[in-house]
Amino acid sequence: MTQSTKSPPGIPIWLILVVAAAAGIGAYLGQLYWAPQNPEGSTLQPVSASGQFLRYPQPKVVDPVTLTGSDGADFPLTQLKGRWTLAFFGFTHCPDACPTALAMLKSAANVWSRLPIERQPQILFVSVDPERDTPEVLDRYVHFFNPDFIAATADHSILLPWTRSLGVVYDQVPDADGGGSYTVDHSTSILVFNPKLQMIGMLRPPHTAAQIVEDLAPVLESVQP
Repeated sequence: MTQSTKSPPGIPIWLILVVAAAAGIGAYLGQLYWAPQNPEGSTLQPVSASGQFLRYPQPKVVDPVTLTGSDGADFPLTQLKGRWTLAFFGFTHCPDACPTALAMLKSAANVWSRLPIERQPQILFVSVDPERDTPEVLDRYVHFFNPDFIAATADHSILLPWTRSLGVVYDQVPDADGGGSYTVDHSTSILVFNPKLQMIGMLRPPHTAAQIVEDLAPVLESVQP
């Protein structure tokens, strides 16, 4: 018996097909827009079996900007030198991607805690919503996941050029209710900085804690960053 596909009453099938095609194109363009951008036009290359860890042929210099830490004090990025760093960019009102990423990084950090301190990556959460994410809010949020996680933010005048230089994008999107509230669309890749504060690559989504640990194991075991 052959089944036929019918459109809902009152809606012509051609309109459904047009809407579906438009949705597909929108999803594709969205993936292109929010995909990791390559600083200085360089090419990222997969270097793990999962294909999620992408690495640059040569480490990229990270602009040593000064952010504001979750304690309210200046947080110069140079404080990160000496250890590996995984950086994730998001905001505390994020309903899904940010808490999911931080929970996975918490699980990964539990595994790395067995390593010598110099091989344990430090986790940096950078808020791209400085209007709402005050130091106090950031402190409560990030330390809910792990007391050793670092959180910081800055004015958009600092964040915008700095994030763009790293290939990270974000954009405030007004809520549909028109009440003045908003959400923030943002990149969801995890950036990897070596102990010299150079960006060596990124972990692209989807992430799992086990995969992050496995993909970074050769890097953390290496003598040279």
